[in-house]
Amino acid sequence: MPLTKKYLKTKPVCKVTFTVPAAEATTVAVAGDFNNWDTTASLKKLKNGSFKGTFDIPTEQSYEFRYVIDGEWTNEQEADRFEWNSYAAAENSVIEL
Repeated sequence: MPLTKKYLKTKPVCKVTFTVPAAEATTVAVAGDFNNWDTTASLKKLKNGSFKGTFDIPTEQSYEFRYVIDGEWTNEQEADRFEWNSYAAAENSVIEL
């Protein structure tokens, strides 16, 4: 599940593209610190079966996030690191910007 970062030169924002291969899934969303854990931030399903979405996220911070694939919470395997979250009682993916 790759994610890509594209830093903007004109403002302190990074365009982060989340790509999730989930051909059998109906819905995929990304929820995290950067969007107040909004589970309705759906990614668009592509013809190849993966889901993709790009978000403008402020830089010089780290953010915890997870994917919600058909209601199941899943981590990004290629995250910058992982961090235990006591509230969720689970390890979350972390992206460093």
